[in-house]
Amino acid sequence: MPTYDFICNACQQRFDQFMTFNEYGNKAVNCTHCGSDKVRRRMTNVRIAKTDEGRLESMADDFSGFEGLEDDPKALGQMMRKMGGEMGEDLPAEFDEVVDRLEAGQSPAEIESVLPDLGDDSTGDE
Repeated sequence: MPTYDFICNACQQRFDQFMTFNEYGNKAVNCTHCGSDKVRRRMTNVRIAKTDEGRLESMADDFSGFEGLEDDPKALGQMMRKMGGEMGEDLPAEFDEVVDRLEAGQSPAEIESVLPDLGDDSTGDE
């Protein structure tokens, strides 16, 4: 059964509602938080599934010229943000922080000095 996202106009809370395709538009929807019937449908992002090969081909087309990016943090950040979006996976918050810093013009060396533990996957188990 599909999940539909709504926002309550009374309490401004977001909530999901499970309905069949036939129920949508025919079944009354009430806020799960306050019970109000003053709700509106919230449009969510649409994801288009690509194969791993398709994502890699798309990235190769977009980023055929990597040369010079090490000297241009803003361009490097933009490239990383686009690649992160093409991957179709949830990336850690640290990724966004690094990309934000690059796009603000901070060099990779400066970022590494401020975030020395970045990328340290050690768990202490050996």
